[in-house]
Amino acid sequence: MKFRSKIIDIGCLNHFTRVVTTISKLTKTCVLRLTPDNLYFVLSGKVANGGVGMWCELSQAKFFDEFQLEGVSVEANEICLELAPDNLSRALKTAQNAKTVKIKLTRKHCPCLTIAAELPTMSSVSRVVTHDIPVDVIPKRLWNDFKEPSMPDFDVTIYMPPLKIMKNVVDRMKNLSNFLVIEANMNGEMNLKIETDLVSVTTHFRDLGNPPWAGDDGSQAGADSQREPETMVQARVDVRKLQQFLMGQQFNPSKAMCNIVQNTIIHLILLYEDVSLQYFIPAVA
Repeated sequence: MKFRSKIIDIGCLNHFTRVVTTISKLTKTCVLRLTPDNLYFVLSGKVANGGVGMWCELSQAKFFDEFQLEGVSVEANEICLELAPDNLSRALKTAQNAKTVKIKLTRKHCPCLTIAAELPTMSSVSRVVTHDIPVDVIPKRLWNDFKEPSMPDFDVTIYMPPLKIMKNVVDRMKNLSNFLVIEANMNGEMNLKIETDLVSVTTHFRDLGNPPWAGDDGSQAGADSQREPETMVQARVDVRKLQQFLMGQQFNPSKAMCNIVQNTIIHLILLYEDVSLQYFIPAVA
């Protein structure tokens, strides 16, 4: 297995750093899946047990000036690594003014992602700062656990309000209860609700719009013939998990969508040009 890459463009470096920093605020450990065309940050297999799931996809050509990969075999030309994204984020932050940043898979005392940043100097002598980030190489037999998750058969899909506004609302609601109800319909309406024995608070969002999302059979997603567009679909979630997602955003997405499966799951999607981030929050009883 071999992997080496280089980033020269400072804008690409800053953008990649923001993406990794976002991931680091969502999870302490995740899987970095490397393919010839894309990079994926994956957190899977925990939604059924009450945890969250994540799938972040990046096009390598949009970030890297050089990208060379030799996977475990010709047929399986991929590499899967488990790492702490916070370590990668901190290494990249020290290289924000670098002339070039090289990232490669090395083996020292253990397998590592080595970040080598060539920093500008006042003399002709180059100054290189190197970070070795420990990783665990995931064997091929476990790769199926880190494939793209199937799209939920959701009941409602809706565009989200501005994330900063939603974050401010959720931050205040967190002080009232540990759980929050998200409900929405196919008429562009979303409500955030807190209901306890002592207080009932609802924040209303209107005219958000509903994405024209087709299902696998070509039918309109969320278009249940038994449900009127005004009928609300809801899921009750741990407010801290939703707050963590909103606090972690380091870039402004071009589109933000929320899919709801009645009393089952909240599926959040952020799209930003060359980045797609999916986040799964299970409902609680």
